[in-house]
Order: sequence, then structure tokens, then C-alpha cells
Amino acid sequence: MQQRETLSPPDLPDLSDLPSDGRLLAIDPGTKRIGLAVSDENRIIATPLAAIDRTSWKKLLSEVRAVIASYDAVAVVVGLPLNTDGTESFMSQEARNMAKKFRLSLNIPIYLQDERVTSYEARGRLWERGIEPSKTKQFVDSEAAAIILTDFLGGLSKTS
Repeated sequence: MQQRETLSPPDLPDLSDLPSDGRLLAIDPGTKRIGLAVSDENRIIATPLAAIDRTSWKKLLSEVRAVIASYDAVAVVVGLPLNTDGTESFMSQEARNMAKKFRLSLNIPIYLQDERVTSYEARGRLWERGIEPSKTKQFVDSEAAAIILTDFLGGLSKTS
């Protein structure tokens, strides 16, 4: 696991708004698919869920709301894809905009988490499990979301 810093810009809630217990949902924003992962109630394990296709904001919001309700998630962690040198990219702005929209549309805290190289790490994990490279496409986004969530949880344990 790489050491990363949890990012909480001023326009999003800081970690003091995070409920002390309950499941967290992680989102790996992509241009075609959105990867999802959820933690257990004790916030120890991050489990990948089925990715959802990115079509419209309305459909995405509806599906994320359904996942939040299904797992009784108390917060959402959105992956922030920075360049390797820490600078912003086009997708960084997309992730920030997505987080802002979720904050306006959902009644739970929304956080951003640095997700540099999680897709590469996810592909490596899938390869180690013996998943053929031709089939990794359907799993990589949610595996990346699980890595994002694991990193976020690791940051939480350091602040406790």
C-alpha cells in the first residue's frame, strides 16, 4: 500500500464530519465506468462491488444512492486522480466536480482521496489472482475503488 494523504479541500467536509462507525463507499471515477467498493462496518476490509456504467448524472446518482441505501453507507470517498507529480489533470477536475455534486445531492459526508496509480495496482492484483488480462477490464475499476478505500481507511487509523 502506498502512503497517500487524504485530501479534504475547503469546499468539502473535513474528517471531523465522518461518523465514528458504519460502512464507507468508495468511488473510482472513470470516463466510461465508475468503480465501487464498500468497507465492512468496522472499517477494516474494503470489498469491490460491481462497477456501473457512466451514462448520465441522473442515472449515476440514482445508482449510487441505491448502493448507499443497500449497504447503509455513512460516507462516500471519491478517488482524486492526480498526476504522478501531484498536479491536477482533466480527470482531477472531473472527480472534484463529481464530489461537489454528490455533496449537494447526498446527505452524507463526501471526501476526496489521492488515487495515483491505483489502476496499475489494481491490474497487478487481478493478475496475481490469475484473472486473464482480457477479462481485467470488467474488474479493474472496482478493484481500484477498493484500493482507494483501503488507503483512506489506513489514513483514518493513523488519526485515531
